[in-house]
Amino acid sequence: MPRKARKGRSPRRKPARLGEKLKKIREHSSLSQEGMCICLEAIDKSLNLVAAQISNFEQNKREPNLLVLLAYAKFARITIDDLANDKVNLSLPKAAHTR
Repeated sequence: MPRKARKGRSPRRKPARLGEKLKKIREHSSLSQEGMCICLEAIDKSLNLVAAQISNFEQNKREPNLLVLLAYAKFARITIDDLANDKVNLSLPKAAHTR
């Protein structure tokens, strides 16, 4: 049974769609989670990612930091606003971005 919002507080929001968007970017490029790590690290050498982190991002278990979001945006040739805004449907270029 869903919890009722306490007086003076807003109800909890649904989880953000960020994870779905990150997964869509990876699948659009036909990459495994490990492959996505390699591509993101090629964009930003300071990232030290493993496949489990990509999985957690895609399942909304953890939120990626700003550097990771920037790498995803560069990889997909989109803006961070496209990733962050739940009201924006992600549309990716037809050709997959490859490195």
